[in-house]
Amino acid sequence: QVQLVDSGGGLVQPGGSLRLSCEVSGFNLDYYAVGWFRQAPGKEREGVSCIDGSDGSTWYADSVKGRFTISRGNAKNTVYLQMNSLKPEDTAVYYCAADPAFFSDDSDIVHYWGQGTQVTVSS
Repeated sequence: QVQLVDSGGGLVQPGGSLRLSCEVSGFNLDYYAVGWFRQAPGKEREGVSCIDGSDGSTWYADSVKGRFTISRGNAKNTVYLQMNSLKPEDTAVYYCAADPAFFSDDSDIVHYWGQGTQVTVSS
């Protein structure tokens, strides 16, 4: 059974950092892409970042390039999203996602989702 458990959200001041975690089970990360989407109140869900399990290639939304970094953990069943220089516009519920295909920002092809974790950037 495929399961994604995302965590690490919270309240942080502008300019601060958070690290989100996505712990996966039920499949081999080497054959899946894992990434993050986010959804702010009143807005559509948007892709944030994605990493290919087979070759490590990555994709980032323009709005987070240079500030966010996606990576696989040493345990190999966890994917992290390191978020630095956070801005109020980063406030959203962040969802971990996984699929055999590399999905970038295309949520329509994603088969598996985490439950979401709230990130709030505010002073």
